[in-house]
Amino acid sequence: MTSSREVVELDDATLIERSLNEPEVFAVLFDRHAPRLHHYATRRLGPGEAEDVVADTFLTAFQRRGDYDRGRPDACPWLYGIASNVIGKRRRAETSLYRAYIRSGVHPAEIPGGQVENGVNTLAVNRPLARALLKLTRADRDVLLLIAWAELSYQEVADALAIPLGTVASRLNRARAQIRQTLDQGERAT
Repeated sequence: MTSSREVVELDDATLIERSLNEPEVFAVLFDRHAPRLHHYATRRLGPGEAEDVVADTFLTAFQRRGDYDRGRPDACPWLYGIASNVIGKRRRAETSLYRAYIRSGVHPAEIPGGQVENGVNTLAVNRPLARALLKLTRADRDVLLLIAWAELSYQEVADALAIPLGTVASRLNRARAQIRQTLDQGERAT
């Protein structure tokens, strides 16, 4: 029998494989990755939706764990791919949140009693960025935000979204160009 400390030290692929016979081992994967996924989902949809996104992501991951490519020791890209699909199903919520940012400039997490997020790309202080993100296609926005907010590498984004590496680069390039154009137009309008 493996100790709980030894289980925690296993890589993600080994944990997923072990969870096929010992489902409780999957909880280690949750503990390892849920905080980052929650932070990402909060930035994309706000705190109200983030809990559900993380829960749905891990439920889907648990149900599909038998299909996981155990040649990949890090499950983080796989989990972000699932989270991106879950977020995509909540497109209205994401769109509504961006529109709320544009109208009020206040991130729901900054309402008294909530967390205040740091960073120059916080939408709460950057209405033009929210407006620009709203104009992107879902595919381009997913690539951009997985790189910018989830801090995944190009290869990890390719793995997460099951797209070629070249597609990641072209979507990111297109998204950045559109963001620049929208921000430039906004500056000229003021």
